[in-house]
Amino acid sequence: MVTTELIIQQVINGISIGSWLFLVAVGLSLIFGVLDVLNFAHGALFMIGAYVAIVTLGAVSNFWLGLILAGLIVGLVGAVIEMGFIRRLYGREEEVLDQLLMTFAFVLIITDGIRAIFGSGSVVTDPPPLLRGVISLGAGFEIGAYRAFLVFASIVVMGAILLSLRTTNFGRLVRATSSDRDMALLLGINVPRLYTAVFFIGAVLAGIAGGLITPIQSVTPELGNQVIINAFVVVVIGGLGSFTGAFIGAYAIGIMIAVGSVFAAGAGQLFPFVALIAVLLVRPEGLLGSAQA
Repeated sequence: MVTTELIIQQVINGISIGSWLFLVAVGLSLIFGVLDVLNFAHGALFMIGAYVAIVTLGAVSNFWLGLILAGLIVGLVGAVIEMGFIRRLYGREEEVLDQLLMTFAFVLIITDGIRAIFGSGSVVTDPPPLLRGVISLGAGFEIGAYRAFLVFASIVVMGAILLSLRTTNFGRLVRATSSDRDMALLLGINVPRLYTAVFFIGAVLAGIAGGLITPIQSVTPELGNQVIINAFVVVVIGGLGSFTGAFIGAYAIGIMIAVGSVFAAGAGQLFPFVALIAVLLVRPEGLLGSAQA
């Protein structure tokens, strides 16, 4: 029986789902917003981060070190992909299609490589000891401490990105280049280096998100393929290149997934795609697609 209490609890659960969806999607949105690259390999980079965190945790039993290494290693992989491969596609007549095909090729390569190294089984880890409890929200509602941490982390990441874009010199260069690449070149901005730096940051965010997901999601070689679909739904609904839109879209999708599952089996996965179709029909640029951040 569907009760008000059940709906409220599912909304709380949906908020936690939305938090990690945002952590996945924000790097994808950053890369597209600046480079105009739809990085289909973002989910595969996310998966690498998850496995790096798992291996680190197994070796030194330090969850936080695993997150740091996941971000750095995945960031370096992303930088190599951008410098060695994607950079060669800029300015081509069929640039977008070529980028999609190339990044999809990396999805296949990375997925098969992970499967060859770790096998096809699933792995899950425990949260850090300090985050293994449950937080009471009053009136009988609660949220896991680790899930609450993910909500907090998503808010911090969102704030840090907006603050960096609006107050730092690097942020000003990013905004200028995303607005007009050719003008940025004429003004003396080293656009190739900036693109690599942005791709590196986007990949770092993907790697950290992968490490963060390991205590609440089974990690398999197919994880990247599962995640990238939801990430694309989030950024399209929110507006490609809009961080605020990605934040709102992620939380909206998280709540849809959690609440939808109450009414019918599988409805939680159906509602986000219904919302995607509606947004594309009514507002193709997304909820905040015209916004700069």
